[in-house]
Amino acid sequence: MARSSILDARRKDTREKIALGGLIVKAGLRYEKRALLLGALIDLRHRINLDENERARLIAIGSEAFGNDDP
Repeated sequence: MARSSILDARRKDTREKIALGGLIVKAGLRYEKRALLLGALIDLRHRINLDENERARLIAIGSEAFGNDDP
């Protein structure tokens, strides 16, 4: 039973990582250096923790991008 839950957790983790990678592709950043992407994400984490307006602005941009998905 424990082995099954461990495997389920690993599968869930893998699906989440694949989905997060898809966001990088959707944002048009597929070919950027990993160090740049990580640096940008770390900087973003700091900025959205300090500025609720910036957080709301970025959510609006992302929501619009998801809304533009082709069916």
